[in-house]
Amino acid sequence: MLDWFNGLELFEKIYWYFAIPSSLAFLFVLATTFLGGDMDVDGDVDMDTDADGAGFQFITFKNLVGFFTVFSWTGIACIRSGMSTAMVIIISVICGLIMMTLMATLFYFLTRLIEDGSMRMKNAIGRTGEVYLPIKANNGGFGKVQISIQGSVHEIQAVTEDEEDLSVGTVVKVKGVIDNHILLVTKNLN
Repeated sequence: MLDWFNGLELFEKIYWYFAIPSSLAFLFVLATTFLGGDMDVDGDVDMDTDADGAGFQFITFKNLVGFFTVFSWTGIACIRSGMSTAMVIIISVICGLIMMTLMATLFYFLTRLIEDGSMRMKNAIGRTGEVYLPIKANNGGFGKVQISIQGSVHEIQAVTEDEEDLSVGTVVKVKGVIDNHILLVTKNLN
């Protein structure tokens, strides 16, 4: 094996120096991904944002591993096919960048598929529900309303500005949200 490696030209040896460690790293990343071992090599910081996903991340550990793996093996294949040094470099860099772009695009769209299951009270505005516990008229006291928000039924505290009390079973419409946890409802469904 060493005789074979020593017989290679320096240019091809350089590609092999990239191919072996990057392929091993690729296999490790692949194995940990499928076995559920998630290693945070990117150095992410936890923070609350209203953004839709992480955005398009081109330079990450996984993308670099993919780049060097494809770059090196493409370069070795091009060298073996007898291409010039310039063509080998150009083709291997382009193939590596294509791999990085494909991986970044794949991870971008995968993060867009993640659904946030937390209930947003503003999604209740305009929806109809049913009074579960009586609600006193003119903001006279809290009651409860059963309402479907984001695909599930919730029992939420509610008040009304209507002139009459809202009894159990009355169908109501949500006019607004108070303090992000109390619904303002009305019997008028218009």
